[in-house]
Amino acid sequence: MIKVLVSTDPRYPVNRKVLRRAVLGVFEKEKINDISAEVSVAVVGRRKMKDLTSKYLGDGKVHEVLSFPIEGKGPDEVLRLGDVVLSWPEVLLAAARDNVMVDEEVEKLVVHGVEHLLGRHHEE
Repeated sequence: MIKVLVSTDPRYPVNRKVLRRAVLGVFEKEKINDISAEVSVAVVGRRKMKDLTSKYLGDGKVHEVLSFPIEGKGPDEVLRLGDVVLSWPEVLLAAARDNVMVDEEVEKLVVHGVEHLLGRHHEE
């Protein structure tokens, strides 16, 4: 079973069902079944995202999505894969720029983040 933990501020009206569906969809697409795993998804503001990128990437930019892999088991034998962090203001800007619904943009970014947690990386 894949457990999806969602953390968000009430100021960011993200659809939690879309977040969960996106995470679970990656596992289904990759045919990863029969594991006990946990993925955390946080929705943050621009300032928090800038703090994270300054601390962990050193660029101080505001990214749309970041992934922080953990890949460790707890005492309960649940595989904790890591965290996906979305910047809500950047999600809104990207949805407007790409002329798509906000839920579509959220799903695309969460899928991208979870793929990074699973070791899939893109060419830049």
